[in-house]
Amino acid sequence: MEHRRLGRLGHESSVLIYGAAALAEVDQDTADRSIQEALDGGINHFDVAASYGEAEVRLGPWMPEVRDRIFLASKTDERGRDAAWAQINASLERLQTDHLDLLQLHAVCDLAELDLATGSGGALEGALRAQEEGLVAAVGITGHGPQAPATHLEALRRFPFATVLTPLNHTLLEGEAFRNDYRSLVEEVRRQDAGLMTIKAVARRNWPDVGAGEPVSGQAYATWYEPYDDQERIRAAVSWVLAHPEITGLTTAGDVRLLGMILRAERERMTLEDAATALQTDADYASPFLRMPFI
Repeated sequence: MEHRRLGRLGHESSVLIYGAAALAEVDQDTADRSIQEALDGGINHFDVAASYGEAEVRLGPWMPEVRDRIFLASKTDERGRDAAWAQINASLERLQTDHLDLLQLHAVCDLAELDLATGSGGALEGALRAQEEGLVAAVGITGHGPQAPATHLEALRRFPFATVLTPLNHTLLEGEAFRNDYRSLVEEVRRQDAGLMTIKAVARRNWPDVGAGEPVSGQAYATWYEPYDDQERIRAAVSWVLAHPEITGLTTAGDVRLLGMILRAERERMTLEDAATALQTDADYASPFLRMPFI
């Protein structure tokens, strides 16, 4: 497994980051098999969130064994200072650890959300209190949707977040507005030496039968978007993202059944050009943000 420096934090993170959203609705035995598969595959960076169902509870029993050899990140989706502080402490309890390597302000997808999170009395203040008290080593920001790169650029102008987790895949970057926003974000990330991670690498499109604002249920996978689920397309999607040197890592998809193919894709990467060609042959490849469901 390749490792890349996580910006000024200096951690050598595996280029695949375990997306613990995949543990939201599975039992402990299933979670245990998936976590072991990730560790065996060389993953040393685990990403979870308070809002990911039972994911923190599923990871918690592993901490006595692995805490000193993994980078552990969680997230708060609260927007107020006190609510974020309480949620961070609850996450530590659920994860059975006394500190996080990274706490991220979660799902900050547009300027309205950014204003709430970074304004007076906002979640950022709660995160910084946790950092001051040694519960959190660093503070980052995440988000998805078409406005995410521009929002995260503005976030870095307001506060020196240590990391950014923003969406990227081949079809997203085909859009001119998204591409320009993403490139501007990369420039600022490099200037501040922040770590840049990404999501939605293996997203194929929206679920065809889920309309905008509708709940996602009964689909073939636990992801709110339709993922690629064949080895060659996953190989192309992973290869394409990891060919971008500014990306320190991509989070694995939110379904435990896809992890093995993503691990294999990292080992068997193709060139950027070959990956782009393979993805362009899919006429149904599209942004998962065209019809945002309730997730």
